[in-house]
Amino acid sequence: MKVNPAYSTKEALIALYNKPLLELVFEAATIHRQFHNPREVQMSSLLSIKTGGCAEDCGYCPQAARYHTDVEAHKLMTVDSVIEQAKNAKANGSSRLCMGAAWREVRDNKDFDNVIEMVQAVNNLDMEVCCTLGMMNENQAKRLKNAGLFAYNHNLDTSPEFYGDVISTREYEDRLNTIDNARKAGITVCSGGIIGMGEAVEDRMGMLMSYMQMETPPNSIPINALVAVEGTPLENQKPIEQWEMIRMVATTRIAFPEAVVRLSAGRTKMNMEGQALCFMAGAGSIFAGDKLLTTPNPEFNEDKEMFEILGLIPKAAFTEGEKPETLPDPIIEARKAKEAARAQQLEDAKAKGFEPRKVTVS
Repeated sequence: MKVNPAYSTKEALIALYNKPLLELVFEAATIHRQFHNPREVQMSSLLSIKTGGCAEDCGYCPQAARYHTDVEAHKLMTVDSVIEQAKNAKANGSSRLCMGAAWREVRDNKDFDNVIEMVQAVNNLDMEVCCTLGMMNENQAKRLKNAGLFAYNHNLDTSPEFYGDVISTREYEDRLNTIDNARKAGITVCSGGIIGMGEAVEDRMGMLMSYMQMETPPNSIPINALVAVEGTPLENQKPIEQWEMIRMVATTRIAFPEAVVRLSAGRTKMNMEGQALCFMAGAGSIFAGDKLLTTPNPEFNEDKEMFEILGLIPKAAFTEGEKPETLPDPIIEARKAKEAARAQQLEDAKAKGFEPRKVTVS
């Protein structure tokens, strides 16, 4: 049951969301136990492989170049650095690495080639690899799939009606097209939204309706609470109550029984009791580590203690699908062959006594 037919209208979802809280959590917990191991929660790590300087105007995001925040722009990380971070994350219990780049869209250049190599390397560590790189076309999605990408994250963020109040540089349809391109390539889709941006309950349910109307809804639905960052248009938004997160998690679980509901940004504002209710209501994943791209997150040790107290078990990689095969990338292989041929030419020239001309700049 990909979607719950009992809640296939916005009106039904709104009524569900507004149920007495304990009844809502009980219904969600009952469905969660039918489709998932209620003790298993996946620990994922989120790594910003390219930070800041984004051309978009997402009102919640401190990485937008047009906003004056404390986020410092950093160029793309090296493949070796990402491998090191992935190994550290795995050693701390994470079975999934999500790599985020502050790009409006994927471009066919050396940076994307490097991302392909990152995906290949992390997949070979037996970790699920997820990327969020902005918009992408079908060919780019195929390259990522062949590299071993397990999931692509591209959030709708909110309802179609409220979307224009938050973002103007990318259309809602653009997001739907990118999700479709990931699906066509055989990549699992991770797509959800943010609550607490000033939207109404109707908008939260409108976002879920967008997923309800898809031929194939997302495999994972992350639920984020806005982390208001100084310098962004939403800096003065009042933090939501943790009960709203619990309601959103529970409603999503009931509406999408088979999906992994991911308790994402905003956990620092929740106490352990609130998070426990989220897990009971169907949350099957958290981000572990002290940072989510550029915003705070509970540390590994705090989460390990919480798991022990609540009796939770870290979920192993690839329990929701087979590990993707890593295939050679023709573009990268051709580039490496060209580089190797050039290096050999230089070696042959040196063997014949040729020395490159040295230029001294005064």
